Amino acid sequence: MFIKDSCPPVHLSPAHGKQPWLRGHLPSPFFGLPELSPTGSFPACSRMQMSPVFACLALGLALVFGEASASYSYQTRAAGLATDFGVKVFQEVARASKDRNMVFSPYGVASVLAMLQLTTAGETCRQIQEAMQFQIDEKGMAPALRQLYKELMGPWNKDEISTADAIFVQRDLKLVHGFMPHFFRLFRTTVKQVDFSEVERARFIVNDWVKRHTKGMIGNLLGRGAVDQLTRLMLVNALYFNGQWKTPFPESGTHHRLFHKSDGSTVSVPMMAQTNKFNYTEFSTPSGHYYDILELPYHGDTLSMFIAAPYEKEVPLSALTNILDAQLISQWKGNMTRQLRLLVLPKFSLETEVNLRRPLENLGMTDMFRPNLADFSSLSNQEVLYVSRALQKVKIEVNESGTVASSSTAIIVSARMAPEEIIMDRPFLFVVRHNPTGTVLFMGQVMEP
Repeated sequence: MFIKDSCPPVHLSPAHGKQPWLRGHLPSPFFGLPELSPTGSFPACSRMQMSPVFACLALGLALVFGEASASYSYQTRAAGLATDFGVKVFQEVARASKDRNMVFSPYGVASVLAMLQLTTAGETCRQIQEAMQFQIDEKGMAPALRQLYKELMGPWNKDEISTADAIFVQRDLKLVHGFMPHFFRLFRTTVKQVDFSEVERARFIVNDWVKRHTKGMIGNLLGRGAVDQLTRLMLVNALYFNGQWKTPFPESGTHHRLFHKSDGSTVSVPMMAQTNKFNYTEFSTPSGHYYDILELPYHGDTLSMFIAAPYEKEVPLSALTNILDAQLISQWKGNMTRQLRLLVLPKFSLETEVNLRRPLENLGMTDMFRPNLADFSSLSNQEVLYVSRALQKVKIEVNESGTVASSSTAIIVSARMAPEEIIMDRPFLFVVRHNPTGTVLFMGQVMEP
């Protein structure tokens, strides 16, 4: 093995254990782009730029692993750690969003940073590991999480989940010897060569890949200026979800009702309604605020949307979002019973673009954003590299038939009786979850439909 240890061991809290998280990745085809072999060899290049900016772009969707099935011990620990990390980033984003609508992709962030972890060394890597509470190349984790990936993509889900990964590398970037076979062994992802000096063509290639793998929902992730001649690497993950409700809402039951915003004002919005037996439970926050949680299953019975809102309109949604973690979401599911309810839920369509730099820095990952401190020597010793931008773009649409959602996440690294009514007419939280594995695909808050 020619790869040095990516970073020194990091102390993980007893509550989380020492299990890492790694997502299994499968190769996906690219037409017109040369590939690196798993040995990491490049075709001969006509030139070598010696002072480039390195850019690691990752496009990802909200998919956070919770409980597991196969390889139970490894999968359960790894899934819980990844879920907790994704929820922590969501909480940071929600705090910054305050009274604004927001939809977030926990898995996009977790997937990108897991791959990014393998490119870093020293204190930069230690900070990522400490925030995520796992080490990416821990023995035994890759097979377990590849099995989780297969469960999510399996035909038994019926509802459509598709995810894909790719690495775009500047064709003349000199990588540390042994990096590519090590990366391929863990992620099963092939490398595509791109000439980032052809800025607009490179931007088109990445945007087109994202568009194809999100079925057109994310069509222009990278705006002008996101790619330049110093870009060197883009790590890419994209995910698409299309789920139909097990029991659709009748269109005849959709009427305009008043939605109570957090500032006390109201707005008239179309709200769907259906009377049915739902999985339902009630919880209270540590501060004593009670809230409802209701499960809306998709037609394959492996995926659900969980909807939660405080009883009292005066209680801010942050009272709930601030206490979220993987264990609490699992407790919701475990404590539910079938109860007859009239559910009134707004139709909504959200699109969010989030700058992830501040949330990641708030979780302790600071060095990777600083040219004088960032250490990417596990990837390349050719130049000084640092993360110059981290962003995520997510779209979701919820209507009478079901849910369609997609997301892309980018990290750019640069050089230098009568049934009781449940009326969601106030801000509420939603979580889209793959129940057999506990995987959270999407989560967000609706402050004004």
